[in-house]
Amino acid sequence: MTSFCNKDNRMIGAVYESFNDRIKISESLPIPRPSRDGVVVKVMATGVCRSDWHGWRGHDDDIKHFIEKFGPPFVPGHEASGVVVEVGPAVRKIRVGDRVAIPFILSCGKCRECGDHRRRPTVCEDQHQPGFTMWGSFAEYCALTRADRNLKIIPDGVSMIEAAALGCRFTTAYRAVLQQGQLCEDGNRSSNHKTVAVFGCGGLGLSCIAIAAAFGATRVVAVDVSNNALRKAKELGATDIILATISNTSKGYDPQNNAVYQSIMNLSDGVGADLTIDAGGFEQTCLDAVWSCRRGGRMVQVGLPSNPPKIPMSRVAGREITIVGSHGFSSVEDSSGLSALDHILELVKKGKLHPSKLVDREVSLEEGVQELMNMNKTSPLGIVMITHFRDGINCKL
Repeated sequence: MTSFCNKDNRMIGAVYESFNDRIKISESLPIPRPSRDGVVVKVMATGVCRSDWHGWRGHDDDIKHFIEKFGPPFVPGHEASGVVVEVGPAVRKIRVGDRVAIPFILSCGKCRECGDHRRRPTVCEDQHQPGFTMWGSFAEYCALTRADRNLKIIPDGVSMIEAAALGCRFTTAYRAVLQQGQLCEDGNRSSNHKTVAVFGCGGLGLSCIAIAAAFGATRVVAVDVSNNALRKAKELGATDIILATISNTSKGYDPQNNAVYQSIMNLSDGVGADLTIDAGGFEQTCLDAVWSCRRGGRMVQVGLPSNPPKIPMSRVAGREITIVGSHGFSSVEDSSGLSALDHILELVKKGKLHPSKLVDREVSLEEGVQELMNMNKTSPLGIVMITHFRDGINCKL
């Protein structure tokens, strides 16, 4: 155990009392204590993610259940790295002082999905998620359960900001592209996915582009409504960019008059993309991804739609398009053998992956809260990273 610099055992954090209420900065939150199998970390960097915005808006059932059970306030935030300051009595692998990367899915290791037969910890039946099933990382300190199973020590040469960027969007994209999208990093399957089209170039979509470019896709097409986002996509490895316009999909999808669909057909000699990824989570991006997928191709839904899109199932069936969901990322290796967080940390250390290129800027906690509340109005080019909580002191290590 270590002593906290905060003498009264209080910390600064961002909280909301109810959904859509203004998120406020509190200086009197209790510093959490570790569970028997958990730890408390001093948060060194934490990203502002659209999933946090969805939670604040009331779109997440886990947060609703937490508030119903324990009451407000609630602390958002789930994309983080930190330094361990206290450990529970059952923790054996993680020690005080360790720099740790924090996956936002803390799987149990005991349920049917986590077991040796299925090995799909991303759909663990009893998963814990900071910022959703418990208080999150928009605070100076954060308690995390199941530490030995899920937390990974950050190797030398990897910064706290890089590790925090792996907490959600970058690793979510890694799984969506390589495991669910089957663009295999060893090249065994990449011949089937030479053309990858990514719809929506926020932090998640840009991560998908960077990973597809790094692992064998010969053509990476970026689609977005923002020229600035498309310029960033080019920097990260997109070979082609398509500027989309926001269209009304309520009257149906007209491929003959849809510029995105026509552009992808032209780029692919009329075939369509081998792998399409909806990273935007809008009806338009979902429909573009389905319609632009080739016969026998693969479409991955990784963006979270607020409203259910009307998917053209006759086209999916007639063209044998495989549609798969992709939910987050686990630090524990799954059935594909691709999703171990320590493996990704090693790729960052070796310079194969560059999550820091996804970081748009570093901000204070107060600035990060403003970014979160304004996500329905603006879309940052990449990840906005909170790196200081108190008096402008930067927490980076």
